[in-house]
Amino acid sequence: MKKSILSTALVLVLCLSFTSCREKKEVDKAETTAEVTSEDAKEVVEKTEATIEETVENAEKTIEGAVEDTKEAVEKTVKDTKEVVEKTGDDLKKAADKLKKGN
Repeated sequence: MKKSILSTALVLVLCLSFTSCREKKEVDKAETTAEVTSEDAKEVVEKTEATIEETVENAEKTIEGAVEDTKEAVEKTVKDTKEVVEKTGDDLKKAADKLKKGN
């Protein structure tokens, strides 16, 4: 009877130890998977952050260039308009002088 009780106890202890190891392996595997996933997510966030920073820098450069181009275009338009107005004024003076001489 003692042998059967001892044998049963030994079998139960062995079953528990194998089950315990198996659960530990599954927990370790889950922890490793979580760590890898966390590292991957961190890399994705870092890459996304770098891409956003680069995009913002490019947008700033583009906007600065557009502002400068617009400024130059407006200055040229003002200059050209001023020249046209002066020429028109000169032409009107000449026409007025011709009319005076004709009368």
